[in-house]
Amino acid sequence: MAAMLLVFVVARLLREVMERLKQPGIVGEILAGVVIGPHALGWVQSSETLTTLSELGVMFLLFRIGLEVRPSHLLSLGATAVSVAASGVVVSFGMGVGIALLFGQTLLQALFVGTAISATSVVITAEVLSSRGLLQERASQTILAAAVVDDVLGLVVLALVTNVARGSVNFLEIAFTALLAVAFVLLFAFWGHRAVRHVVPRVEASMRTAEAQFAISIALLFALSLLAVYAGVAAIIGAFLAGMALSETVDERVHIMTAGVSEFLVPFFLAGIGMSLDPAVFRNTSTVLLAGVLLVAALLAKLLGCGLGAWRLGRTDALRVGVGMAPRGEVGMVVAQIGRGLGIMPESIFAIVVFLSIATTMIAPPLIRLAFRGVESAKRP
Repeated sequence: MAAMLLVFVVARLLREVMERLKQPGIVGEILAGVVIGPHALGWVQSSETLTTLSELGVMFLLFRIGLEVRPSHLLSLGATAVSVAASGVVVSFGMGVGIALLFGQTLLQALFVGTAISATSVVITAEVLSSRGLLQERASQTILAAAVVDDVLGLVVLALVTNVARGSVNFLEIAFTALLAVAFVLLFAFWGHRAVRHVVPRVEASMRTAEAQFAISIALLFALSLLAVYAGVAAIIGAFLAGMALSETVDERVHIMTAGVSEFLVPFFLAGIGMSLDPAVFRNTSTVLLAGVLLVAALLAKLLGCGLGAWRLGRTDALRVGVGMAPRGEVGMVVAQIGRGLGIMPESIFAIVVFLSIATTMIAPPLIRLAFRGVESAKRP
């Protein structure tokens, strides 16, 4: 209980400080994890409870974002989203592998580094766009759609690299996993909102409990998150699709209650990212140099790759999409953990990947704010 109190209070306090300094509040919450975590002051250690709260936080955040998105708007950007995700993954993977090899890493280590920096985590971008009322912009919708495609592509790349690390590549198994993931996303993206529109009102009418609509929404959130895991994609994709399916059905009360739960849980997710960073490994000059080069490459790869994929939207929106796809967040760390678990990734490379995830997560919000500056000014009173 003391750990929960410390994480929540310090995260919210540093968020307030950052916002008073006119900086993104989420940066303060990530820094809170760094400061009070096991590698700095040591006030809080990672635990099963904090991990669970963190996982719930990211699921509710994506669910809340999904509630603000209309399926028809997102699906209309399908071709552009595929182009953005594919070009971003290819450029990022190629640059990551090439740089790691140049710095003397083995081929397997380089493959895991390339995989880690090719995966986009849209959670941070979505939170920034949502807090500034920008989710309905064309570039924002493109980022959200591309992030879903990116998750499927990242799954395929990770499966290939993991199979190579284990000494064999089962293309049939990888193809089946990819097909199942694509089928899951398309099924609920195209028809989920139509099914929900018919089912939810009937179920709600038969219930006598208070806040029945919210209870049904949360049940769908967990159900689709679980199905997403079985389909081979991240649980947060299921959470996002659940929100999107409900976006045209639920009333404002569900939006308000979901936002309240998110405000409670999301600080645990953001602080958890910061707690995973161990600054001690950066005492080595070569490690610092490799981390710096990979950070620049990670940002440029998404800016150029995803921006090129979105070029049909115009230069301004292409820039916004490239910046919005930059954060790696928790996705890169998952790849790093798999590589370390297989005995391939040494602690120094693992720390670099964690650093890249945190650094891109902290750098992206101010860049997003700059990229959308004209739109923000027009929307603010």
